[in-house]
Amino acid sequence: MSGSTYDMNAPPYAGFFGVMGVTSAISFCALGAAYGTAKSGTGISAMAVMKPELIMKSVIPVVMAGIIAIYGLVVAVVITQDMPKDGYSLFKSFTHLGAGLSVGLSGMAAGFAIGIVGDAGVRGTAQQPRLFVGMILILIFAEVLGLYGLIVALILSVK
Repeated sequence: MSGSTYDMNAPPYAGFFGVMGVTSAISFCALGAAYGTAKSGTGISAMAVMKPELIMKSVIPVVMAGIIAIYGLVVAVVITQDMPKDGYSLFKSFTHLGAGLSVGLSGMAAGFAIGIVGDAGVRGTAQQPRLFVGMILILIFAEVLGLYGLIVALILSVK
């Protein structure tokens, strides 16, 4: 290929992997957050029929699920800001893909866990108020799974 400007270190398709990292970060995190919100919301609605005074106290799982989506948004913006217009190497694009997948998939898992714990937790708390602290602790451990993915994604995105 004499006279060609094709650079093997920065092929034209490298941008695809970076964009897929951005897409994975926000899509999977939003999916996890949506599931967590919907599942917890179902539990809140069922619980509120008998104890409407506990609605505001029971919104905590929904807020925690929403934070998962913010993790994906942060990583998507960080990756987008780090994508060059020219000379985007395969290595850089693959690290961006890995960053997006790490926060996206861990965010999805965290959102699922928050939804299931939130649903059962708010229903149980309505019957036995002493379960509230235990529910919060379990929700924190579920949330931290998404935080681990965020940390790995940020480390990968600056390589």
